[in-house]
Amino acid sequence: MAHPNVELIAALRETARRLKNGAPYAWGNHGTCNCGNLLQVITRYSKEDILRYAHTGMGEWTELAEDYCVTSNAPVGLLISRLMEKGLTPSDIHNIEYLQDRTVLEHLPGGFRWLKRNQREDVILYMETFATLLEERLLQQVKIPYNQLLAEPALTFC
Repeated sequence: MAHPNVELIAALRETARRLKNGAPYAWGNHGTCNCGNLLQVITRYSKEDILRYAHTGMGEWTELAEDYCVTSNAPVGLLISRLMEKGLTPSDIHNIEYLQDRTVLEHLPGGFRWLKRNQREDVILYMETFATLLEERLLQQVKIPYNQLLAEPALTFC
């Protein structure tokens, strides 16, 4: 699963917010599908730019992520690298596109259920749930040194 971090969480939430507010959405279009909308937030590229870059590779986001090579200078490699820089793995990219990560689905409000990859409302719900799950995991990583916080500071006089 993705490496939990503030930037990725914010990008997932912003993507969901934009979709709620009517951002263009078409699952069959690399620039406006699930990953395409997330890339618009992460890269600030337009849907047209993302579509043009994605067409330098072959296949859907799943295949593009699996075929990704860090030494490639192909524009689609740039897009995949930007997703991976934010903490996503090729499996995460596949799961975002198809709304299939079991862990995310098990954390849906109301419990586990399958979502439809090409339904705007399902994409919004998945992105929000994924962000919440990553946020919870990030908070679990925070270590607060309570013994230091509770220790009485030594008073010094000059």
